[in-house]
Amino acid sequence: MDYPDWPTPVRFVEVTLTMREKEKTRAFVRFFLTDLSPDEATPKRLSRLVRGHWSIENQLHYVRDVTFDEDRCPIRIGSGPRVVATLRSLVIALCRACRWPNIAPALRSVSYRPRQALRLVTRTVTRKTK
Repeated sequence: MDYPDWPTPVRFVEVTLTMREKEKTRAFVRFFLTDLSPDEATPKRLSRLVRGHWSIENQLHYVRDVTFDEDRCPIRIGSGPRVVATLRSLVIALCRACRWPNIAPALRSVSYRPRQALRLVTRTVTRKTK
């Protein structure tokens, strides 16, 4: 069996994550790769790196998967998927710029008031360009 020729020594890190949802507690084991030396790979540093990884997962991928239900999007050909993904990214960025902690209620709010959404876009764009 051929193994990849890694440019630096690689180590596996096993992390047990505990999640509490309502009254249920679940544990998950996750494995990560790192090229940090044993001296650099302190538990504190590894914890910070893993949390940073999961913050991206929770703030972006979860929003795309759950709020936008991206996996069931019927647009599959041509440049359509890229255009729709760009529009979703724009909406997520606007919601974050307005400091809305939860995107789903924010989307519902502006969907009932389209003019509010237009004011939001123009206000955010002019504020960023000044």
